[in-house]
Amino acid sequence: MYVTKLRKYAYLISLLLILPGLVSLFIQGLNLGIDFTGGSLIHVQFEKPVKMEQIRNVLGQYEIDRGVPIQQAGNNEYIIRTPILTEQQSSQLVQGFRDHLGNLDVLRIDEVGAVIGKELTNKALMAIGIACVLMLIYITIRFEFKFGVGAVVALLQNVVIVVGVFSLFQWEVDSTFIAALLTILGYSINDTIVVFDRIRENLKLRRREPYDVIVDKSVLQTVNRSINTVLTVVFCLGALLLLGGATLKYFVLAMLIGIVVGCFSSIFIASPIWYDLKIREN
Repeated sequence: MYVTKLRKYAYLISLLLILPGLVSLFIQGLNLGIDFTGGSLIHVQFEKPVKMEQIRNVLGQYEIDRGVPIQQAGNNEYIIRTPILTEQQSSQLVQGFRDHLGNLDVLRIDEVGAVIGKELTNKALMAIGIACVLMLIYITIRFEFKFGVGAVVALLQNVVIVVGVFSLFQWEVDSTFIAALLTILGYSINDTIVVFDRIRENLKLRRREPYDVIVDKSVLQTVNRSINTVLTVVFCLGALLLLGGATLKYFVLAMLIGIVVGCFSSIFIASPIWYDLKIREN
């Protein structure tokens, strides 16, 4: 596998994946859910078993998006997150549930303010930044600084592509999206570390060979493992996308995009960046 010879094409592909998302972010931004913009939370327990689709049908009758997050919290208990509702609108919705789905107990009705949403946004950005800095420090200590730079650039590319795709298609961004981004960071760095570890071993065993040969051999020795691992995760996520329901849909989509892009960046971005930095050193 001639990773180093193809690196410029890989950089170009990466740029083509990033640019549309960045343009979309500047033009239309993200479709932020109520976790960020604020909204209402209704926690109810039905007397009789009801299906989630029945709840969504009632929401549709009150002109509330049927795609709002609904979480089953226990025995016939559901937590429904909606755009901000007045006290009268909340009462009407609860009465609508009673009329169509039978008796229920209202366990709580809360509001998520926009201030809390802004705080969540800041904490999400801080979490991603801290994760990248800590990974850079860890890789610098275990390997060298140039490995750390390659890994962090690849990680940031993964995050930007996922965020860009969500902006392009205006898929809803909520707190589970942040969880997906952090999971993608952890998964991608693990895949990259495996390649870096093999490069380090080959640097010791093949001291006289040029860096491009070492990188290509190292990637070739680990590529089967990377692809097999990704396919295993993709199969699981695919099943979850089909059977997991609307609540998990965007979390799974973020994970699918991030895992696939992460595999690409581990092979074609992280190691070639290290190679470019290394040959400039000499």
